[in-house]
Amino acid sequence: MLCQFTVKNFKSIKDEMTFDMQATAISEHEDRVIKDKDEELYLPVSAIYGPNGGGKSNVLEALHILVAKVLRPLYATDDNNNHPYQIKKILIEPFAFGAKEKESPTEFELFFRTKNAEYRYFLNVKKDIVLYERLDRVKLDTGRRSALFERSEKRIELKGVLSRLKISNEFSETLTLLSYLGIMYKKNEVIKDILNWFEYGIEFLNYGNPIQELRMAIANSEDVKSIVLEMIQEMDLDIIDFRIEEMENDRFEVYTKHIVDGYESELNLSNESSGTKKLFGLLPFIADSLIFGTTLVIDELDAKIHPALLRHIIMLFNDMEINRHGAQLIFTSHDLSTMNSEVFRRDEIWFVAKGKRQNSTLYSLVEFKNEKGESVRKDAKFDKQYLEGKYGADPYLRKIIDWGKINA
Repeated sequence: MLCQFTVKNFKSIKDEMTFDMQATAISEHEDRVIKDKDEELYLPVSAIYGPNGGGKSNVLEALHILVAKVLRPLYATDDNNNHPYQIKKILIEPFAFGAKEKESPTEFELFFRTKNAEYRYFLNVKKDIVLYERLDRVKLDTGRRSALFERSEKRIELKGVLSRLKISNEFSETLTLLSYLGIMYKKNEVIKDILNWFEYGIEFLNYGNPIQELRMAIANSEDVKSIVLEMIQEMDLDIIDFRIEEMENDRFEVYTKHIVDGYESELNLSNESSGTKKLFGLLPFIADSLIFGTTLVIDELDAKIHPALLRHIIMLFNDMEINRHGAQLIFTSHDLSTMNSEVFRRDEIWFVAKGKRQNSTLYSLVEFKNEKGESVRKDAKFDKQYLEGKYGADPYLRKIIDWGKINA
């Protein structure tokens, strides 16, 4: 699972910004948290709100860029030319409105957990060149902490269980050490554990990528298909089944089966409404995440889906009897129908907006204090106060409201 992510000097993000999936010590919905084997508590859901152009998508993109920077070299020789990490060129852009920032590296820090350990990964990159990299580990069964490697411009040092591995003298300055170790030592248990999380433990869904959208619609797992059908039927659509027909040249067609007034018929997915098409791009990912306990990251989850469906999806992750494997859902949204204390804990609601210097600021509802130093009550009308601009990130204003303490 994702524990915490920090980024600095990336696009609209000038200063260090931390997005935290650790549950805070608050009293509401205490049954809606993920409890790991060491009793640490994590959030199953987090939503990021804010005005258009405020920087919401940049927070998720920064995380995506970090994962892509690690994974892309591993797929360099992959026969599948449609792999999203091969198609997408990785551009790590610094903050645009500062001479100092343009000459400084972009800094990433990532905490994530597998079944075996918690890892802390640092990466500093200037354009495409890696300036600093570090990886630490805490074993969950013993609590033992250890450094695994550290890389600077002058030296590379493998430590602990990785100390016996060898590195080429011609090691590329644009290649992350983690990627290199994955290429050279993919069978090493520790390296495999780490890279399995990057490859399978976190998934990004972007409605703007048509190739990825098509890939989303394929659900070869019967478990995934079963959950997708259950969700469709709960939405009271007349779709009772669907099938995928493989065509030549890696093409495929999706057909939906309907029964109307006792008459059964099939439709090609291309003939369905845009909303139904979107569901078939979304629901297999939701089902897959819940089954395998992955972290699912979606930009604009509320796009083209009904607010009732949005609430239903959020509550699937919030229900620990359904979400038995520690799945997480992280998304950006403009929908206010779900911004309330019934759906979210205060630490699951985040805001992003731009300050006076065009730099984005990120903060959670649980840590927000107004100009009087007062915190938001757990029974407050979150949506109403947000619309009134009381949380700083006014949905109708591009720049942040200056409360004095925020982005001072």
